[in-house]
Amino acid sequence: MTSFFVIFLIIFKVSQVHAEGSVFNVQHFGALPNGKTDGSQAFLKAWDQTCQSKVGGTIFIPIGTFLLNTVTFNGPCNGPTIFNINGVLRAPTGKGKDEFWILFQHINGLTINGKGSLDGQGPSAWSKNNANSKNPPSSIKFNGMSNVLIQGITSINSKFFHYQIDNSKGVHFQDVTITAPGDSPNTDGIHIGNSNDISVSNAKISTGDDCISIGPGTSNIYVSHVYCGPGHGISIGSLGKYKNEGDVNGVIVRNCTIVRTQNGLRIKSWAPSPPSKVFNVTFENINVNYAQNPITIDQHYCPHSSCSKQGNSQVQISQVKFTNIRGISGSKVGVVLNCSKSFPCEGIELRGLDLIFNGKESTTATCSNANINFYGQQTPSQCT
Repeated sequence: MTSFFVIFLIIFKVSQVHAEGSVFNVQHFGALPNGKTDGSQAFLKAWDQTCQSKVGGTIFIPIGTFLLNTVTFNGPCNGPTIFNINGVLRAPTGKGKDEFWILFQHINGLTINGKGSLDGQGPSAWSKNNANSKNPPSSIKFNGMSNVLIQGITSINSKFFHYQIDNSKGVHFQDVTITAPGDSPNTDGIHIGNSNDISVSNAKISTGDDCISIGPGTSNIYVSHVYCGPGHGISIGSLGKYKNEGDVNGVIVRNCTIVRTQNGLRIKSWAPSPPSKVFNVTFENINVNYAQNPITIDQHYCPHSSCSKQGNSQVQISQVKFTNIRGISGSKVGVVLNCSKSFPCEGIELRGLDLIFNGKESTTATCSNANINFYGQQTPSQCT
């Protein structure tokens, strides 16, 4: 773990000690743990008291099931705040009109912890999802946040993304569980955009889309000891869909396990696309078990028939390292580097690969428009 995140956790331990002095139980404000009565107003009243506490405070959700409609928890707060979940927070059924179920915004120093869970009631919305309709809500969205710790809780069956991080700094996930069926649409576990200093460690993520997706405008992302599967793997992108997207810089993914996923490690961009950059990326010490496409760079990403396939991506991908990626590939081609003709991939390094097709045959690598170096004996060891 980098020194930044060590310091970050020490600060949070100190903050928790100070915040635990004032505790506000949502039941004391009228929330009923019957899973049927909307507790939004009670939660907001408890939040106001917690947020206004001069030394910080804790909003306490006891054991029980609490129905919570779309709600926003606003800052800034007077001190560090803790959102302690021991019961179940249940979303309303249906697709909804907002882009989030629960929004935290403009808060410096927030901890969300406990042994409880968030039930997004995804099955009530998934069947209503299609490419031309408005996206259903993410379970939790963070906007304009800083110094956030999410620890211990479980997110179940989000309608869209489980966690969405936007315009934030210093958000750390630790010991979380995220789960949705493998065929659930767009249920990314953690989606990061326009944010920096984000970490995910000791997490178990099973979804119908990317376990972790890293979007434009992100830097200093650290992912370690994540179990991913089922799902679409760990992805950077898709990038280059919109004008003026920020670059992706400084991503480390190491010591992770990826099991029975559509992809393993992936960088993807649209074609055509406006210009941006991805650089300084490391994937290291990753075990794959029947990942269909263990290593992929796809600069011709086109997930549906309505998107354009004319032109080339202008997303420049460079300084990407794949080191000690090992295990069973679900396809004969274990490495696919399909880069842009206009902006070829630069400085792609592969070391210590050991990818075996179905546990029996050596895999191959296909590469186009890429400056690639294979170092040492490995499988695959060259492009074909």
